[in-house]
Amino acid sequence: MYCHVTIENVLAEAEKYLRQEKNIKLIKEAYDFAQFKHQGQFRMSNDPYIQHPLEIAFMLASLKTGPATIVAGILHDILEDTETTKEELELKFGSDIASIVDGVTKIGRLKYMTKAKVLAKNHQKILLAMAKDIRVVIVKLVDRIHNMRTLEFHTVENQKRIAQETLDLYAPLAHRIGMYRIKAELEDLSFKYLNYEKYKEISDFVLEQRSSREDDLNKMKERINVILNDNNIKNYELKGRVKNIYSVYKKMIQKNLFFEQIYDLVALRVIVNNIEECYQVLGLIHGEFSPLPGRFKDYIAMPKPNLYQSLHTTIVGLSGKMYEIQIRTKKMDEVAELGVAAHWAYKEESTFNLEKEQIEITNKLKWYRDLMTYIEMGEGEDDDPFENIREDIFSANVYVFTPKGDVFDFPTGATPLDFAYRIHTEIGNKTTGAIVNGKIVPLSYKLKTGDVIEIKTSKSFDGPNESWVKIVKTSHAKHKITSILNKKKKDELIIKGKEEFSTYAKLENFSLNKLDDKTVNDQFSKYNITNVDDFFFEIGKGVLSAKGALAKITGESEKLDESTLIKQYEEASAKRKKINEFGILVEGIDKAPIRLGNCCHPVKGDDIVGYITKGTGIVIHRLECSNVNNLDSERLIEVSWDSEFTKKNFETVIYISSYDRKNIVAEIINVTNSCTVNIVSISSSKNKEGDLLTKVKILVHDLEGVQNVISNLQKVPDIYSIERKIK
Repeated sequence: MYCHVTIENVLAEAEKYLRQEKNIKLIKEAYDFAQFKHQGQFRMSNDPYIQHPLEIAFMLASLKTGPATIVAGILHDILEDTETTKEELELKFGSDIASIVDGVTKIGRLKYMTKAKVLAKNHQKILLAMAKDIRVVIVKLVDRIHNMRTLEFHTVENQKRIAQETLDLYAPLAHRIGMYRIKAELEDLSFKYLNYEKYKEISDFVLEQRSSREDDLNKMKERINVILNDNNIKNYELKGRVKNIYSVYKKMIQKNLFFEQIYDLVALRVIVNNIEECYQVLGLIHGEFSPLPGRFKDYIAMPKPNLYQSLHTTIVGLSGKMYEIQIRTKKMDEVAELGVAAHWAYKEESTFNLEKEQIEITNKLKWYRDLMTYIEMGEGEDDDPFENIREDIFSANVYVFTPKGDVFDFPTGATPLDFAYRIHTEIGNKTTGAIVNGKIVPLSYKLKTGDVIEIKTSKSFDGPNESWVKIVKTSHAKHKITSILNKKKKDELIIKGKEEFSTYAKLENFSLNKLDDKTVNDQFSKYNITNVDDFFFEIGKGVLSAKGALAKITGESEKLDESTLIKQYEEASAKRKKINEFGILVEGIDKAPIRLGNCCHPVKGDDIVGYITKGTGIVIHRLECSNVNNLDSERLIEVSWDSEFTKKNFETVIYISSYDRKNIVAEIINVTNSCTVNIVSISSSKNKEGDLLTKVKILVHDLEGVQNVISNLQKVPDIYSIERKIK
């Protein structure tokens, strides 16, 4: 166990760099306010609840964060665990602090489900919070550190759940903003609760190896000291670093190694005064000891996206034993340990400007700038900025250059096409070839760290084809390619429809110049055709008869009246598709019985797929349904919704997780009813943590109706997650 932190400890740590009385006074006021609000509340450890915010505040002060961040740390649970409102907090402590606390609260309300879902949902929310204010994430990471340190007071089930969430979500986030010290502790604590036997085995080994190599390490230190002193290197620091337990485990698994084969278990770190000395020391060490080929990495010339800089080399040292040597400046060492927090340690004498600070962060963190760009370039409500950069943010470990020397990072397996689309969408669309390190390579070439990439484009190039979707690795590139392919398909059908209509128009001496949006809208709006492009599109699909449409436009009703036209329209539709009671289109299959999957309850508007069962017809599943992954892929068929079908209501289920408070179920019913949908049934139960799980079965017309219900329910206080059931 550790000694409990007091407010005096927090103030003493803050006073090391905060000299202005107003800042110390603000921290005291926040403590008094939080102590009053949390009065009578206790942690599972039986400590008064205020102890937790004090621990957070102390860690934030140790990181030299600003007074607003320390205060936010003290108040971070106020909105969630007391009756305090954001408005009250804003009135007392200002909008800046209230905004940080609100951001931390929203992240905290997200409930971990599975790794796949947390990557798709929780990471997105955290990254968007970060885009607004990175201090929100720093407070949340420090909060998670203290929660992990006190995890022993939870049940075994909760320990594993929280540990898995930490390993999947918070440790990678700490790594991405360079907070190695926090990342390592989060990983090791999580590993301890998830796999204690392996944790103990490796920790014992690490301790044993360190003890057995103590003499060897001291001899190496002595030898390096002599080398540096003889060459007039002054004011340097030489220290050892032991690899954290979870990173040892990962390396053993990923590279199929035994303990004894991990050479960089203990690293020697040489900390010098400037960059020139870094390279000088590297030369001196290589002059004395033989370096291992392929083990040298220059993260000074090419920093990692999380700002990490250092020279890494592995040498054969005294007695033939291998050592990893890290060489860096004092500033680089701070950043290596504290990441983004070291770059923006609060300086009281400077004028704090949140906007200026965020711009500085954006300029420093390359991936952070990409995040901001993707969020700003969202092209519609359906665009998911996180989906476009998920691999870039969390899996990037390949670093490549433009010919001008700019660095871009990508996940393993990325290709020149990924690079092209990262530069600009139009460059991607017009890519005709790639040159890597001066040589022409195929577009499927896998990028390697250090590659210099040049993209060849042509304005006359027609754009992406279907094979490109399989070539690219990043979701961003796939999204852009799919969008342009869908547009091309529509354009091709428009051209086809125009050609077909023109054929009949020439026979009737009808000029296409007479066809405009107003004419189309006047004649065909009842078919949801309102402009010329849509008109040609429907003809190209075969839904609208070119001959019949021309007759309607020219007014030749004696040749073809409206009822005949409608009949032709319906006949053309029937030739193209077979419609059932659900309004689902199945190409080329007549009279097959169709039913909706009970596992995922699809509604009109969902992305769907059909599965041909043995003897019971076709079952329709949502594409998201996990059951689809277990089905025979050869029996899966393409299906779609008929946009003109309006007669059916669909049954679907939503699950609502909330705090168990008075009248919350009544509020759920009232809000749902206000959305003009029918409630088929509703039931509630408590989980082991005491939270309320409410299952609501509703009848809706389409996906928009479901989304409307969810959107309105999200406004109900104390509801923290809403999802549709997917097995």
